[in-house]
Amino acid sequence: MAVECGASALGLVSHMPSGPGVITDQQIAEIAATVPPPIGTFLLTSRQNISDIITQHRFCRTNCIQICDHLTNGTHRELKDALPGISIVQVVHVTDHESVDEACAVAPHVDAILLDSGNQKLAIKELGGTGKIHDWTLSRTIRERIDIPLFLAGGLTPENVERAIQEVGPFGLDLCSGVRTDGKLDQSKLRRFVAAVRGVQWLEMPRLA
Repeated sequence: MAVECGASALGLVSHMPSGPGVITDQQIAEIAATVPPPIGTFLLTSRQNISDIITQHRFCRTNCIQICDHLTNGTHRELKDALPGISIVQVVHVTDHESVDEACAVAPHVDAILLDSGNQKLAIKELGGTGKIHDWTLSRTIRERIDIPLFLAGGLTPENVERAIQEVGPFGLDLCSGVRTDGKLDQSKLRRFVAAVRGVQWLEMPRLA
């Protein structure tokens, strides 16, 4: 459904402490194996240990890995060396000005940054799918300071996506709860979202994940 509606990438959500859209690693592997090029497949992982992420990816076999939490063991370089040809996207949850420093520090080591509205400090972590908008002025600052593609996520809907694009100027968009109804992907909302994106004047073609 997402591909038919115009998505250029699919975010396949593995185990998370909270949030919608979670599926099993088996389902991720099955979907990734059937998605035609040039559609990207993103493994969204909450794992923080590089060896665990490598093991998970070798089973799921997507062409991108989206790391939704901080790494606690290992480095992005180790991950890239172990999985050549696989794009690495690091999520930065924008909470305050420290998030700008975090994004700038990690940017040289990954292929893209994705800005979201989670909170890793809560008793039950929020690593995505919150439906919340963060401070887009901080997102704009990050985009202007890094030299790699930036994806924007967090509370995007058909109603606010034009403003988000104009205020942040992202390379692409990541959406979840804003195009769901009762936790499931809603075709009507997705088509409205894509139509709204296509109505915006972009400097380059957007990518939807």
